[in-house]
Amino acid sequence: MIGFLRKLGFLLKEKKDIYLVDSEKDINFLILSLKKEKIVGIDTEFDWRNTYFPKLSLIQISTKREIFLVDCLKGLDLSFLKNILESDKLIIFHSARSDSTVLKTNLNIEIKKSFDIQIAEKIMRGGNLKGYSSIVSHYFLINLDKSETNSNWLKRPLSEAQKSYASNDVLFLIDIFKKQKKELIKKHLYDQVIDLSNKETFLGSRSLKSMRLKKQGKKLSKRKRQIFLWREEIAESENVPPNFIFKDKFLKTLSDLDPEDKEAKIKIMKILGDSRLTNIFMSENL
Repeated sequence: MIGFLRKLGFLLKEKKDIYLVDSEKDINFLILSLKKEKIVGIDTEFDWRNTYFPKLSLIQISTKREIFLVDCLKGLDLSFLKNILESDKLIIFHSARSDSTVLKTNLNIEIKKSFDIQIAEKIMRGGNLKGYSSIVSHYFLINLDKSETNSNWLKRPLSEAQKSYASNDVLFLIDIFKKQKKELIKKHLYDQVIDLSNKETFLGSRSLKSMRLKKQGKKLSKRKRQIFLWREEIAESENVPPNFIFKDKFLKTLSDLDPEDKEAKIKIMKILGDSRLTNIFMSENL
């Protein structure tokens, strides 16, 4: 049976029951609940400090009346989420790109139809992109507790504070969307926000390698690009952050190495700090 947690929706017109999904027997109830919904809110909690790919800890899903905290560290078969989230449902995010990256890399989910409340707020008000708590405060005059933002999401069991924080991160998404939609339609901006949201979601579902390369723009020479992609491929295969292989500041030094330099191996070793990687680098890049 799904574990009932607590009701945190008392500040809205409708209360939302919050459920922890941490066993296979909870899945059918979750599927039945989501299938009937046309709009769902999504957020994720993950760790991305010591790995190439983000490690998904929790998926928070909100509907009109419910919030589900799906524990992704319990070994559950979450393949059903692909069909549900890639359907014609409208998925509400705050900052869609990061969540879509996490969903793609961990569950191969590519959201097709999204609405990003952060993009909507910027289109309507201008200025810088607003954080979730700032947008919640604007619409509901509520100050969210963000003290769990950098807590250890890979630790189990989750604390009550973490569950509360995770629930709040999706509690307001659908209600904010409804308020924004009314204003956007009046200003003839709704379709623009949908288009921009879908673009952000698509960018998040691209490979990390291609996203990082694009971020470099045109400033990389052909040689630097080669070294940059080599680092990405090594980091990806070993599932470590690229700067664990070597820091960006060494890209120029490595790209300027002369194959005829008798001290090249020593120089590479000083940067990579690993004889195995040094030999791989020399065989593939010199």
